[in-house]
Amino acid sequence: MKEMDEGRFSLAGIRETDMVGYLDELGYQPEKIRRNGTDFWYLSPLRNESTASFHVNQVNNEWYDFGLAAGGNMVDFCLRYYQCSIPGLLERFNVDFSPHQLRSFDPALYEGRLANESKLLVKSVRPLYAYPLKNYLHERSVPVSVADLYCQELSYEINGRTYYGIGFKNDAGGYEIRNKNYKMSSAPKEITTISFGADSVQVFEGFFDFLSYLVLHPDALRGTTDFVVLNGAGLFDRALPFLEQHERAGLWLDRDVTGRAYTQYALSLGSRYVDESALYREHKDLNDWLIHKGDAPKERLRPSTGLRPAG
Repeated sequence: MKEMDEGRFSLAGIRETDMVGYLDELGYQPEKIRRNGTDFWYLSPLRNESTASFHVNQVNNEWYDFGLAAGGNMVDFCLRYYQCSIPGLLERFNVDFSPHQLRSFDPALYEGRLANESKLLVKSVRPLYAYPLKNYLHERSVPVSVADLYCQELSYEINGRTYYGIGFKNDAGGYEIRNKNYKMSSAPKEITTISFGADSVQVFEGFFDFLSYLVLHPDALRGTTDFVVLNGAGLFDRALPFLEQHERAGLWLDRDVTGRAYTQYALSLGSRYVDESALYREHKDLNDWLIHKGDAPKERLRPSTGLRPAG
């Protein structure tokens, strides 16, 4: 069910709108449909192209544009499509659509169409061990000893084939999974909160930015600040109750359309929110800055701080 305030769309309500139905309202029809009617391929609504490379997975109601190498949920798409602010997006939806006009996303309608072997299944979890994953961390300028604090090595299965990657756990027990070739998530999708009872909190879109912050601020390993990893900017509203418990919230969001929109939205909510992205204003995000401009410590941080992984 879409969350509404007196019949009006909220961010959660937009996020929970069925994306295939919404694209139909905009006049976009799929070029092809695959996997028992759960994979929809479109000519991208975000750019001009002649071969359909805009993908909507109806099982999780998320999109990915292979030409842009970008994706996310409904809010992420709408911010790019309309090139507007968060308040502007809410106003547009509440003027152009009735909450009853757009159907809600209901995963129960689609999961039965997808064979079990096509789902991502986490098979095992262990400490980081595989050399390719450690090498990938090195390429991202994150010492293994820092990643060890909050990440694990996952073995997962898709279509009967086994893969492995770096796993970062969220508050609901799902994982963000990364390796050099793939960016995946296991259900359920949720934010990650790490609390030490500090007065301040730092907010990141992805866990590599969070790990980059720890590399740059080793004092944070002593619990001097709390953290929120959104695991996707579109989940920002879910973090608000936790953020509002703090006197100061540092925003380390991406410098793209979506990240900037959420940064401006947060700044409009009150003086507790502070934009920290000036440090990496010429780069996509904090980790990109660390890789290309930051001087990662030569000595690896030792995980002997008493800090424990979230969850």
